[in-house]
Amino acid sequence: MQYNRVTELFNIKYSIIQGGMVWVSGYKLASAVSNAGGLGLIGAGSMYPDVFREHIKKCKKATDKPFGVNLPLIYPEIDKMVDIVVEEGVKIVFTSAGNPNTWTSKLKSHGIKVVHVVSSIKFAMKAQEAGVDAVVTEGFEAGGHNGREETTTFTLIPMVKEYLSVPLIAAGGIASGRGILAAEVLGADGVQIGSRFAVSTESSAHIKFKNLITELQDGTTQLTFKELAPVRIIKNNYYQKLLALYQTNPSKETLKTFYDNAKLKTGIFEGEVEDGKLEIGQIAGLIKDVQPIANIMNEMITEYNAVKQNLK
Repeated sequence: MQYNRVTELFNIKYSIIQGGMVWVSGYKLASAVSNAGGLGLIGAGSMYPDVFREHIKKCKKATDKPFGVNLPLIYPEIDKMVDIVVEEGVKIVFTSAGNPNTWTSKLKSHGIKVVHVVSSIKFAMKAQEAGVDAVVTEGFEAGGHNGREETTTFTLIPMVKEYLSVPLIAAGGIASGRGILAAEVLGADGVQIGSRFAVSTESSAHIKFKNLITELQDGTTQLTFKELAPVRIIKNNYYQKLLALYQTNPSKETLKTFYDNAKLKTGIFEGEVEDGKLEIGQIAGLIKDVQPIANIMNEMITEYNAVKQNLK
């Protein structure tokens, strides 16, 4: 892989960013990805402010390479999280699930590079107008929360590319060197990878969750809760109960009650893989083993270089 706008922006070796996933992306995962030449992100969405600060401090000790944090802007104490980022001297922030206009200016006033995650041309343009340094365009193949447009990654990249002057980072359905190269050919300056890193040794997800992912095939995830906020989950017992609920023509309030965030923690973090809400991307069908981050990164880079060489 070569030096480009993303490696220059973050001062990293490879234009590979690890997604800031809830219950998965603690300091161990973030520091491992950064140490391997990518950009690791601490996922703040599942952390209380004091826990978030602790992970930042531990990440500083675990790596001397650049790392960042992911801040969901709908977080109830987002003002405290932003203050912690500033106080701890974090220099890279990826924001999601909210309006980038709200915090981008304050973050940038402290010398922080800001990247916002979007799922459409419209929101990519809004993020750029808000002054972000780069944009992540995420297709609906991705695990977890998705855009309502259900646009795929490989149609989204070239369309958004036409409207952006800042670097474009592609996300959703990328877990291999071939996927990275394909995204690059379509116009991406870098990639953000979630699912593949979620199944790493350093991921804070439960081993039962990781092992289950390695057994998945195509068609074993589904985009759900479209009436609330679209989210891709595994078709387990929790999903079957959701299907049964839909048969009763439920109200939004009933769905909100069923949409219990504690199920996400019990499923991914505590290993209740049958009755937990398990978020993972469609690319899970390509993931066959649990490996250390160093091995995963080396595997992807090696494949990327080999395939690129063969195309010449």
